[in-house]
Amino acid sequence: MIESLQTAAALAAGFAADPAVAASVEQGADLLANTIRAGGKVLVAGNGGSLCDAAHFAEEMTGRFRADRPPLPAIALADPGHLTCVANDYGFDEVFARAVLALARPGDALILLSTSGRSRNLLRALEAAHQQRVRTLALLGRGGGALSGRCDVEVLAPGDTADRIQELHMLVLHTWVELVEKRLGHA
Repeated sequence: MIESLQTAAALAAGFAADPAVAASVEQGADLLANTIRAGGKVLVAGNGGSLCDAAHFAEEMTGRFRADRPPLPAIALADPGHLTCVANDYGFDEVFARAVLALARPGDALILLSTSGRSRNLLRALEAAHQQRVRTLALLGRGGGALSGRCDVEVLAPGDTADRIQELHMLVLHTWVELVEKRLGHA
């Protein structure tokens, strides 16, 4: 157990000390705050544990983070009815793209969470976001995969395993909530 904690702590320390990470996190907070300030909403997508992180981020935005404030518009693309309907009728590659086409409007933002950057359904969601003129952010791992270099803001987490990468993604998501609240005058 101690080795696991030490590995996580070392990854987090290196991640937090990287000036490129800090710049990307700040840029992402600006993009999200500006989206909301202009009347847009934030959509969030990921697979497996990353979808759970997407839902967690959305509830922090629409509910409460550390203190009371007005709800902030965020939607995790996690509805099981939608996911299973689209997967059944169109294939799993389309589950997020169809949600983006249905819900996203110009001026909105889409956050993509992927530990590999290779998930076809997230690549299709990115294509749909570009079609809808939606700004995009990605939290990636393992070099960023096919999503690397294709989003407006990208944060690349170090780590060899999905769990360590997802821990850093959640750290960024919490930081974004905190920074968005400050930028919007709620903190």
